[in-house]
Amino acid sequence: MGQTESGMKNEMFRVEKMEDDDDESPSERQIVVGICAMMKKSKSKPMTQILERLCKFDYIDMVIFPEEVILEEPVEKWPLCDCLISFHSKGFPLDKAVEYAKLRNPLLINDLNMQYFIQDRREVYRILQEEGIELPRYAVLNRDPDNPEECNLVEGEDHVEVNGEVFPKPFVEKPVCAEDHNVYIYYPTSAGGGSQRLFRKIGSRSSVYSPESSVRKTGSYIYEQFMPTDGTDVKVYTVGPDYAHAEARKSPALDGKVERDSEGKEIRYPVMLTAMEKLVARKVCLAFKQTVCGFDLLRANGHSFVCDVNGFSFVKNSMKYYDDCAKVLGNMVMRELAPQFHIPWSIPMEAEDIPIVPTTSGTMMELRCVIAIIRHGDRTPKQKMKMEVRHPLFFELFEKYGGYKSGKLKLKKPKQLQEVLDIARLLLVELGQHNDCEIEEKKSKLEQLKTVLEMYGHFSGINRKVQLTYLRNGQPKASSEEEDSKKDGPSLLLVLKWGGELTPAGRVQAEELGRAFRCMYPGGQGDYAGFPGCGLLRLHSTYRHDLKIYASDEGRVQMTAAAFAKGLLALEGELTPILVQMVKSANMNGLLDSDSDSLTDCQQKVKARLHEIMQKDQEFTLEDYEKLAPTGSPSLVNSMKVIQNPVKTCDKVYTLIQSLTSQIRKRLEDPKSADLQLYHSETLELMLQRWSKLERDFRTKNGRYDISKIPDIYDCIKYDSQHNASVGLEDTLELFRLSRALADIIIPQEYGISKAEKLDIAQAYCVPLMKKIQLDMQRTHEDESVNKLHPLYSRGVMSPGRHVRTRLYFTSESHVHSLLSIFRYGGLLDEEKDQQWKQAMDYLSAVTELNYMTQIVIMLYEDNNKDPSSEERFHVELHFSPGVKGCEDEENVPLGFGFRPASSENQDKKPNQGSLEDLSQDQPDQALPTSEPINIQRRSPMIRNRKTGSMEVLSETSPTQSSKGCTSHRLFPSCSRQSPEIKPAIGLGFEGCSMVPSIYPLETLHNSLSLKQVDEFLNTVCESSSEAHAKTMKALSSLFDSQSQTSLYSPQQPLSSSGSETSLRPPSQPLWHGSIPSSAVSSAGPSSPITESSGLNFSFSE
Repeated sequence: MGQTESGMKNEMFRVEKMEDDDDESPSERQIVVGICAMMKKSKSKPMTQILERLCKFDYIDMVIFPEEVILEEPVEKWPLCDCLISFHSKGFPLDKAVEYAKLRNPLLINDLNMQYFIQDRREVYRILQEEGIELPRYAVLNRDPDNPEECNLVEGEDHVEVNGEVFPKPFVEKPVCAEDHNVYIYYPTSAGGGSQRLFRKIGSRSSVYSPESSVRKTGSYIYEQFMPTDGTDVKVYTVGPDYAHAEARKSPALDGKVERDSEGKEIRYPVMLTAMEKLVARKVCLAFKQTVCGFDLLRANGHSFVCDVNGFSFVKNSMKYYDDCAKVLGNMVMRELAPQFHIPWSIPMEAEDIPIVPTTSGTMMELRCVIAIIRHGDRTPKQKMKMEVRHPLFFELFEKYGGYKSGKLKLKKPKQLQEVLDIARLLLVELGQHNDCEIEEKKSKLEQLKTVLEMYGHFSGINRKVQLTYLRNGQPKASSEEEDSKKDGPSLLLVLKWGGELTPAGRVQAEELGRAFRCMYPGGQGDYAGFPGCGLLRLHSTYRHDLKIYASDEGRVQMTAAAFAKGLLALEGELTPILVQMVKSANMNGLLDSDSDSLTDCQQKVKARLHEIMQKDQEFTLEDYEKLAPTGSPSLVNSMKVIQNPVKTCDKVYTLIQSLTSQIRKRLEDPKSADLQLYHSETLELMLQRWSKLERDFRTKNGRYDISKIPDIYDCIKYDSQHNASVGLEDTLELFRLSRALADIIIPQEYGISKAEKLDIAQAYCVPLMKKIQLDMQRTHEDESVNKLHPLYSRGVMSPGRHVRTRLYFTSESHVHSLLSIFRYGGLLDEEKDQQWKQAMDYLSAVTELNYMTQIVIMLYEDNNKDPSSEERFHVELHFSPGVKGCEDEENVPLGFGFRPASSENQDKKPNQGSLEDLSQDQPDQALPTSEPINIQRRSPMIRNRKTGSMEVLSETSPTQSSKGCTSHRLFPSCSRQSPEIKPAIGLGFEGCSMVPSIYPLETLHNSLSLKQVDEFLNTVCESSSEAHAKTMKALSSLFDSQSQTSLYSPQQPLSSSGSETSLRPPSQPLWHGSIPSSAVSSAGPSSPITESSGLNFSFSE
């Protein structure tokens, strides 16, 4: 070996051994490991780290082939070696390496011929398929570069067909060449369309959203089904068939922003592979004959799919991996080559890593589950128009889309809406030519249909829909408009719905709330300490956050969910990709959707009674109070006092609307304001249409009022006083005040007047959701299977094997009302016996409206010190917020008791109010903890800072009661903050500049329920509604078949803490100190000193 060495001194680079071994006898020949790769790779930091460690093997020497030798010298002149680590990268002459291997026959760590296959995605997928490895459903489109038109591709609006196989959007389009990283994902029109373009990381971007929706027309591609993960990808690195290191990183498809740490490296999180995934790693390693091999896994629906194999690749900056990799490679080389070199060698046995188990002391509880039901954010007014149609073209359309099956049809797809528009245009043309023709569709209605469908210049299924309902004998004639045209025979009722989209303000609200929601989770450790809400981000990326977001199928609800997810997980960019990846639509089973057209009998009766009471032209009598407000709710009683005489109030409202429409007409005539742009690109014209329709519909021909229009009137005036105040219309505040008083009666009472009715109607809406919530809570403590964090990396994470499950349900007003009714009237607790519940009930009955972003939050904690079978082991808390603040809410806001009030015993153990876990650097204006006495009976105006975008300190001062100086800190100190995308412009109501109202902080309704109590309560409520039962079971089975996972039960690990024992009984005398306990310790115990952040004062303000 000496002579070869001297012969090559000048043309090869020799890595010296780390230690000089004196005991080495010259007779023993060293094993030479050659590294043959491009310099960028062979001199990279991971390679250097691993080679340094390999050199510690006594008998191994390293030789790195210089790049100029590889590129310019013939293989006969390449250095000799016994074992070759060689791999392809850009510019590497793979052919020469193959030739060298034939010539010298070294032991190959990574097979060279297989590296040709790895460069072609078609070959990679073929091999994976042959090995029986799960991969997404795919098809290959091969195009001949000379005539690209000839290929088996049919492109539809929301799908492509490749070789006869259909791929609905979202789907993925990958170039067949693996070196080409321009992978595109195409989104469905229902989510906003467009595509996400992925590429090799450039700086801090790995993808960008594009509005382009049609696929590439040149080049060959693989088309595959898009796999909805939870927004993270898993990268797996094998070193031989029995070792795999895995880490998660944010999926590049999500928002394209690369997360980087303080050193500028992409943040990745170590992950534990399941047994199945380890088997996949073994198969990949062996099938591609690559000892060192990287590949990508997508975890979706309880399965793991391989979507990419990269060949030779090392983990970056993980010391543990460098040690392991060198050890495995060194042992492999020695095992193969030691015998022929007569080197004594036996493979050392490795001890298993022992997981670190923190010990526990004190009543520390671990957060196990968060369930939130949230109403969508601020939206444009919902509008609808009904017309009866009899034209054959409409019947053809009805038949074409299968309307006769159920007698009902919903048209939302752009293509379908286009067909409706075509019919409307055609009929209008015919009408224009001759007046007396067969067409009975009213001209004005057809024109409105046409205008609305043409409104945005393009269709996106999010903001308009047409419903057709078959009427066997035509429509029963209403009193007002249709006496004239009496026609027999079947007809179709066409209902056009538009508006009701999430506004920019609604997006900001949802994103802010998402950001604030993070703070309910255990604090971040390590690099993340001092960054609010980062505990959740870390939890999420390490796969120990089991998050699912469900939304009903309405666009505004889905967009709210996506914007919330964006804030919750600190994402950036467009909502479409987030919506497609993160939000599951739950419309399959009435879980979050209600078919508002099919009201229950009970609801019909309630509506009729409501109309009757509201049609009396006299002041409300005592009897009326009993009829309308049998529950004695203060919010109702107050509104009735404002109204006094319902018909007179409706008269006033009607007059005010007339004044409003005439003001808008005047504005339209004034050339200065004719083309005034209103909020969210509405015109004065459209605003006038909105209001004059209400004016027409509110007062019927016989002079009676249609009470069901009141919510719409309130909706419109609420919208205009918030967003279009700059138009300067008069009397809007009076209209707002009166319509609000009417709406505060009508909206909640439409969900039932007496307790029994409220319960009955609520069950009709909510049973599927209640069952789902019940399952969410039960499954938390049964299923320990899901992905776990690698024990070595879990220092500082409480009980590494455990999960927090989060289930977020975004829905509309009806579900939120119903769910709250069930908790209020379903008999969860007895007000007489439970002081805290009584106060909660008083608070709820003082809340006037469940505004946008209303939240009902259920949190489940586990006390690891209690016997697993005892009732005290699992502990449930119920929280609530009435959502966004209204325009004039300040004076009479009901006050709850703050978020998670602690029990009275903790008075002395109040955490040091001064130490704010070093959050001050990130958060310039902290909310100050206020400690003022709270008076429940008499309200005094809130101290409030009026300036938009600044903090508001929530405090109530009242001289009348200076009890024990209770303090109440709020979880989300309320304040409004302009999102970075929306530049504040003071006083303007136009697009992007209108004030974003802040959201009321969460209030705790109860914080010492046992899981058993809640479970039995849900059982009772669901059982009593038996007719909904069958429907539910069907729905739930479809929900869960995708989620079942089997695995070993891992022992529950206790939590470390330095809290001291405190009792769990509800406080007899309310003293609330607002320490949000650390690491999601439940309020049973005081906060542990590590995070003495008094009451999580994360403000929303920048």
